[in-house]
Amino acid sequence: MYKILVADDHPLFRDAIVNIIGIKFPGSTTYETEDIESTLVCVQENDEIDLILLDLNMPGMSGLNGLLDLRNKCPTTPIVIVSAEQEKQKILQTLSYGAVGFIAKSSSKEIIGEAIESVFQGNMYLPSDIMRAQANVATTKKEFEASPENIALLTRRELIVLQHLIKGEANKEIGFNLHISETTVKSHVSSILKKLGTSNRVKVVLGCSNIDFNQYLKR
Repeated sequence: MYKILVADDHPLFRDAIVNIIGIKFPGSTTYETEDIESTLVCVQENDEIDLILLDLNMPGMSGLNGLLDLRNKCPTTPIVIVSAEQEKQKILQTLSYGAVGFIAKSSSKEIIGEAIESVFQGNMYLPSDIMRAQANVATTKKEFEASPENIALLTRRELIVLQHLIKGEANKEIGFNLHISETTVKSHVSSILKKLGTSNRVKVVLGCSNIDFNQYLKR
């Protein structure tokens, strides 16, 4: 099933999240860390992690710098913030820093499980009260738009993987549909991000939504 890293400095909350994962995604493997240093070590030693659930206020995070460090260490792994943070602007800022979602710690078990499932389906997740601030997020997203020159750098296989990314498919689903391993998918995604000039998977999906793939695939 899935391999999920729960990074939070509160043992009781980690236990609660691990329990939710066990019920919602039976057979999944969970890893637990309690600060940014051990989190960075964990992702380095386990390169097949499918999702990182990250607390913003762990020791060593230094605001959003910890998120940036983690994003740079594993650019293709989805990161969802799980935090008690209430400031909407900071929550939205985590998306521009590379997170693919935000789950409030006050959420019910059912909502947390549904949020994680939504992310595995390739979606971005935000609490309903913050969805009203999506106009601000949209502005951030439009900061990236893939240029024709950079798109032309992609191989045929990378273009096909990008097509599936834009459909909202997660790495596992892309691998299944293209009959390739998830590790190969991650390698393609990493190359796509590099060639298009961003480390943000969400921005790539949104910035490439209007591409005429037929034009490039005919080469």
